This record gives sequence, structure tokens and C-alpha cells, in this order.
Amino acid sequence: MGEAGVSEEFFARRAAARARLDEIDPHKRPGGVEADPQRKDWFEAVYRLAKGDAAGVPWAHLAPHPLLAEWLAGRSLERLRALDIGCGLGDNAEALAAAGAHVTAFDLIEEAVAWARRRFPQSAVDYRAADLFAPPPEWRGGFDLVHECYTLQALPDALLDQAAQALAALVAPGGLLLVIARARDEGQEVAGPPWPLPPSRIAALAADGLRPETVEDIPATDAMVRHWRAAFRRDG
Repeated sequence: MGEAGVSEEFFARRAAARARLDEIDPHKRPGGVEADPQRKDWFEAVYRLAKGDAAGVPWAHLAPHPLLAEWLAGRSLERLRALDIGCGLGDNAEALAAAGAHVTAFDLIEEAVAWARRRFPQSAVDYRAADLFAPPPEWRGGFDLVHECYTLQALPDALLDQAAQALAALVAPGGLLLVIARARDEGQEVAGPPWPLPPSRIAALAADGLRPETVEDIPATDAMVRHWRAAFRRDG
């Protein structure tokens, strides 16, 4: 059990919500990718239709992602400037802050940001509504740690080169980009969204002066599908 009772019943509500959301996802229909590349209308619908029930937000588990929590264990982020991409309900951002970082967290959807603020009213995290593809100019090269979890796999392939450039542009000299995403083999067909990332897409994140530092291909377990956890460093 976790916050607000993350139980089997919670996940049953989640499965029902996921089925309803798939029915209105434009990327599940021909032509939808071109009509709404970032799926903004759909993401707005997710938070609106959830009506305050986190089970209605398929990626909200009311806890930090376990691969982030494992990465943070025993690690201090004191005095680091961290940016959490696509923060959703805020659990990953709060974990980064608990490790000592000064955290800015943003989401494309204003209701997600408002919901995160309601959940963590005393938080030191600076929650913002923003667009990865048009961030505030002062964010460019402004973060020692940029954390991205599950945004890339929610984007169509046509946007991933642009997304890689956008992520790299946020990393300060000497800084790190940490990416957590579902994984698939090269050429493996997937129904998506979400679209797990193949090795070539992970390699392509070494853009704009970033170099791969660690790339972990984490096999599936009973609790989690196969994932990437990859870190890219910009030399100082």
C-alpha cells in the first residue's frame, strides 16, 4: 500500500481508465500523429477525466520510479540544480529534492502541475507548466542534472531527434542527462503509444556534446517490463 491506497483495487480502476483513454487517444487512430504530434489534447483529457483520482493517470504510481529511487540510493545531490521533465504528479521531482537538489519540475499540462502542487503544498520544488520544445530561455544549459522518465516513449518517432536536442540543450557544462524508458529491440514492432525505445534511439541521445556515461539495459522482472536507464555527460 502507498499514498491514497495503491492497492489491487487501485490498479483495477487504472486498467479501466486506461481502456477508456486508449479509445480517445488520437495516436491509436490513422492520422492522429499528424493531427496532434505531442498528444497535448489527450494528455489534458487524461487529467480532466481523472477527476482527482490518481488511478486515472496511467503513469502515476504515487511513488518515485523504482529505477530512479535505486539510482538515488546513497547518492547526494546537494547543491545541484535539477530539472524533472514531464513531472506528472511530482513523485520523481520530490525524490530528487529529497536527495538534496534544487529542483525545477515541469509538465506540458497545467492541471498536472496544479495537482503536484496540491499533493506537496510544502515542497521546495519549483513546479512549472512548460513545453520541452519551447522551454524558458534561461533554462538553456542551466541544470546539473536533467531527469527524463517516460516522456520520450510517449512521443512519436518523428519528434525524437528534436526531443534529444531539446534535452541536451538543458544540460549545464559538467552536467548529466538521466533517462529512464521502456526498452525494445531494434526493429521490434510495437503497438504504442507508449513506444518503448530501441537501442538506436538511446544512442541518439548523445546529442549536442553529450557523451554516454552508462547505458543499462535492464531485463524484465515480474514487477517491471524491460527498461533503459541511461546517463549522458556533458564535459565541463
